[in-house]
This record gives sequence, C-alpha cells and structure tokens, in this order.
Amino acid sequence: MTIKIAITGKSGSGKTTIAKAFLEILKEYFPEKSILLFDNDLTSELSHSFGLDIRNTIYGIRSGKHEYKTGIPQGMTKQEYVEWALEDIIVSLSDNVDIIVSWLVGSKDCRCPITEQINNSCQKLIDRYDFVIFDCEFDLKYLNQLVDTDIDLAVIVANPTVDSIHLAKRINEFSAKYAAGGQLGVILNKNSDLDLSLVSEQLSSSEFDILGTIQYDPDLSKGCLEKKSKIVVDSVKQFYYRLNLPQENM
Repeated sequence: MTIKIAITGKSGSGKTTIAKAFLEILKEYFPEKSILLFDNDLTSELSHSFGLDIRNTIYGIRSGKHEYKTGIPQGMTKQEYVEWALEDIIVSLSDNVDIIVSWLVGSKDCRCPITEQINNSCQKLIDRYDFVIFDCEFDLKYLNQLVDTDIDLAVIVANPTVDSIHLAKRINEFSAKYAAGGQLGVILNKNSDLDLSLVSEQLSSSEFDILGTIQYDPDLSKGCLEKKSKIVVDSVKQFYYRLNLPQENM
C-alpha cells in the first residue's frame, strides 16, 4: 500500500524544505522502501533544489510538446501511450528515489479523454511506490485536478505570523474535502519564541490541528538552493509520532 504525503501552503512558506525533510526521514527510517517525489508546484522548486532543470513534464505529455528520450513504440492505445510517456519523464535521484514534475494541469471540467488518461496513468504510477511526497501548489485542489488520489497526510505549512495563520485557515477550508479520510493539519515553520507569542491568539481560535512546529534555521535565509536543513529534519522527527505515517522500523 502506498503512503501519500501532500505538502501545501503559500509560496515561500518552506514547503520544499519540509518536503525534503520528510524524504530524509523516510530514507532513514525505511531505507529499503521506494519513494516518489511528485513536484506539483508551478515553480518546480522541488526539482530545482536537487540542481535539476526538468523540462519534460506531465504537461508536456498533455500538450504534445514533450521530447522523448527514445522513439515512440508503435501499436499502443492512447492510455498505454500516456503510461509509457510518464515512464519516460521520471528522473532517478538514487536507487530508491525518483522525481516527476507536473507543471500545468488540466481542469477537471475538461471532458477531453487525455484528462482521464493522465489521471489513471498517474494513479498507476503512484501505486508502484511505497511512499509518495507531493510538493503542492497553494492547496490540494490543484493536485486533485491532476490525479484523484487519497491522501494519508496533508500538511499545510504556515509561518508564525497573523497573516500566515489566517491564510492557513483558508487553505484548510479549501483542502478539507480533498483530504477526506486522511490527516490534515498545520505545521508552523520558522518559529522562535517571539513569533509564537505574536500568533498565540490566532492559534487558540483556530479549528485546525497543529501537527508540530519547526525551529527557524538562519542558514536557509542565506539562499540555500538545496533547501536542506538538519534543524528542519530534527524538528519534524520530534512530532513524527503524531502523524498518520508508518511508525515501525524506527
């Protein structure tokens, strides 16, 4: 069974850094398991954080603009073609970790066959992995427009400001129906004691679940392109036990 984690929130909140923290933790706790990173953010920041400029995307397949690594096999159905094309754009990061980039996605209101074919093909791809980490756009709607899949853990990343907490409430409202059946909550990122005191009133009046807090890492403010932080990884480990994720092998 595939465990699916979706990281949402405003651009600049630290989504990519937290997505990579989950990757490091899963690799440590479950070294034999396969992991797919699904870059569903329009900025493609997750792939950029690995030093990659991935131009072959799911949108390229949809639009017919993708340049394939090999010749297109003959005699395939359209569904088989989309499944084959997805395989062609996967990038391997290590033996057990792959990444794929979606970029623009079609609306669920579109009745063209390619919308359903991509949804079905993405679901088949997801089902092949033990873990999938989605680095999402603002909320879960954009991901749902691409693939209608159950989410085990949906994380809203918010910074410790009144405006960010207010925005997290909106994201929570927008995303709740797409996370039905899974765990949905907020992670407060870039925290200090001063920051938390400023937003305590907003937090006390909120109706969403605070999954955990992550300490501020000053090195990330220096423009770390890799988006890796031991402080962030250690912070996530402190509340990992609260998450709807496998706990064994730890």
